[in-house]
Amino acid sequence: LDTFPKPEGVETVIMESDEVTSLCPVTGQPDWETVTIEYAPDEACIESKSLKLYLWSFREEGAFCEALATQIANDVAAACQPFWVTVTVTQKPRGGIKLVAKARVNRD
Repeated sequence: LDTFPKPEGVETVIMESDEVTSLCPVTGQPDWETVTIEYAPDEACIESKSLKLYLWSFREEGAFCEALATQIANDVAAACQPFWVTVTVTQKPRGGIKLVAKARVNRD
């Protein structure tokens, strides 16, 4: 994930993609997710093209929705050191069940 200096006055950044796919680690079937990332930047912001490529990297990975939310939150926190980051992963229904997982990382 690439970053750039935070512009003056920015308090919160929200980025969302509905083009995220991963593989179910149990069945190997594709899962489609919407990922929403909300964070309070300190000195750096996430660059959007690098985020898109990062999110596309999950296409061939087996991951539970909950693990995906946690990994993305940790990776964003490591990349830009925000005051806090919350990641919401909403998985499109499969088998009649919609799944939403949230992960949050707070800077100490």
